[in-house]
Amino acid sequence: MAFPATRLRRLRSTPVLRDLVRETRLAATDLVLPLFVHARNGREPIAALPGVDRLSISAAVQEAGEARALGLPAVLLFGIPDAKDAEGSGAYDDEGIVQLATRAIKDAHPELLVVTDVCLCEYTDHGHCGLIDEAGAVDNDSSVELIARTAVSQARAGADVVAPSDMMDGRIGAVRAALDDEGFADVPIVAYSAKFASAFYGPFREAAGSTPAFGDRRAYQLDPANGDEAVREALLDVQEGADVVMVKPALAYLDVIRRIKDATRLPVAAYNVSGEYAMVKAGAAAGALDERAVVLETLTSIRRAGADIVITYHAKDAALWLQT
Repeated sequence: MAFPATRLRRLRSTPVLRDLVRETRLAATDLVLPLFVHARNGREPIAALPGVDRLSISAAVQEAGEARALGLPAVLLFGIPDAKDAEGSGAYDDEGIVQLATRAIKDAHPELLVVTDVCLCEYTDHGHCGLIDEAGAVDNDSSVELIARTAVSQARAGADVVAPSDMMDGRIGAVRAALDDEGFADVPIVAYSAKFASAFYGPFREAAGSTPAFGDRRAYQLDPANGDEAVREALLDVQEGADVVMVKPALAYLDVIRRIKDATRLPVAAYNVSGEYAMVKAGAAAGALDERAVVLETLTSIRRAGADIVITYHAKDAALWLQT
């Protein structure tokens, strides 16, 4: 019925009513905190990510404990090795930085989920996500073998969930088969299914030292213009055994989150990436916006688009704000 019989403002008239009919809920339990772990001592502030540090293993254990105390269910680990090589061997070293950090965090906080990023880019001296062939291109099939090896090594260290982020074709099936063969059939895979070749990754690359030494990642990451292709990628990952599919970045791809949720009916993760975080921090520092209000609105919008899990550097602050 039209106005005046229908007055949509009736349900907006009081805080209690507004809360009662709210369609999308945001809670600390929806959020995952990324952590950068390095082999050096203490903490190193990351200039491009105010409030985020590179962490020693002991500092990562402390940070994980603080996350758990705030009600966050999980952390996502990225490793920064002391040395890099062309094969990214630190990624699949059983005594590598992520493997050591995983063991330490699980020993200290067994109830906290540890998700591990599965990629070679933080470990290769050329900064690409796979092996380089004689023509100077990333070789898909040989890279997939090492991605699967990395996932198994991380699972062996105690990772609760592995998250391949390399965007090689066929890597989800290879990871699933390798995990199953090694006795890790119950370890879920969060697939970075729709990872776009985005301009929003700059601060992360500074943090992890993973900027490509040559070229770019457009040959294996998605064109930001392609929504249909993103859905195809997600559906292929589902067929290969993904348990959760991810869209990265989040804010510029809310439409893709919704489409992938509708197409797959799987749990969907969205990564509120470093550039999105840095923009909010810069705006707040300039006095141009209210950081708390913008962060909570942003995270709610990602949830509203269809994301069940939101990976965000705002996770600790958001969890604290949601308590008050």
